[in-house]
Amino acid sequence: MAPKINICLSPDLYPRYADGDAIVVVVDVFRATSAIATALYHGVKAVRPIAGLENFERFPRHEQRVWAAERGGQCVDGFDLGNSPLDMIAKSSFLKGKELVLSTTNGTQAIESARKNSGLITGAYVNISAVVDFLVQRNESVLFICAGWKGRVNLEDSLFCGDASRRLLQHGFELDLDADAVLMCMQIAEIAEANRMEYLRQSSHRIRLKNLELEEDVVYCLTEDIAPVVPIFEKDGRLLPV
Repeated sequence: MAPKINICLSPDLYPRYADGDAIVVVVDVFRATSAIATALYHGVKAVRPIAGLENFERFPRHEQRVWAAERGGQCVDGFDLGNSPLDMIAKSSFLKGKELVLSTTNGTQAIESARKNSGLITGAYVNISAVVDFLVQRNESVLFICAGWKGRVNLEDSLFCGDASRRLLQHGFELDLDADAVLMCMQIAEIAEANRMEYLRQSSHRIRLKNLELEEDVVYCLTEDIAPVVPIFEKDGRLLPV
């Protein structure tokens, strides 16, 4: 029986999709899952995603642990980093070999919503081929969760899920029974394929990041396979590269 694909367009909808059997792929293209893959690819030992800022007290800073937090697209005051993947690269010599404790507006909240699932990884364009290859090798049903924006649907995460789903269909995967979201996302991906940057020109988070002068992050996050690792969520709450 062929493995199935489905897409949950917002973490708020996850309880309606969760069955415990499918591998969950959390997606936050702008920027959490792009930053996670980038950090791990550039030498971070592990990323520990947490939801609320109050949870940092459970994981105090020390020589081998760094704090990173973002809210509304900006680094939170008092933290070492936000969630810019380009900052992860620029500070890779400082971060190498350390644990990164990370909290973001959307991406780590989405991970939190599905952390009890039996299998969870994170995906973005920066590691899309590695993620698809991993899923093909596992040959199990897949549920993509779009991190969105504060519970609302966004365009860039839907676009990525459509692109990844198109690739999985070429490897023998099938659509789940109630997979209208997959059909929608694949149609978006087909339309945007020629120029994703232009397609996302009016998307809310791209505009938000542009206003924060973070367009270079946008370009990086839409570049395929520049951080080819698969972050997999372990029982101890850390994301480790495979």
